[in-house]
Amino acid sequence: MSCYELEALRLGLLNVLGTDDQSAREHAKNELEGHLDGPIEALANAESLSAVERHLDAALVDLESEIASTDPDDPEYDYLRGRLVAVRDAERAVHRLTAQGESVLDGLGEAHDVLHETFPVEE
Repeated sequence: MSCYELEALRLGLLNVLGTDDQSAREHAKNELEGHLDGPIEALANAESLSAVERHLDAALVDLESEIASTDPDDPEYDYLRGRLVAVRDAERAVHRLTAQGESVLDGLGEAHDVLHETFPVEE
């Protein structure tokens, strides 16, 4: 059993962050072999935080659907529920990352405004 959503998320974040960790990429790709389709594939190939959030949400919908259709007596049922908890936690982490990035952008805009207030540009 593998946590496809988390491995695809790792690949997507490696793309977004521009991280060139070939070992991490190869590990994730090996874990995802045969499962790169739909939201998982889109998440693995995401190139922006907004795309990561969108595709992770779609992958969560699929995972929730899989859990809903799995018999609670199935030996995989508890693992699927645990996987959901882990992916929901990762989703919150991605939201925090996005919020922090937006905060940095806002701060840069404020710094720019203060700079121009302090040193007006005459045209």
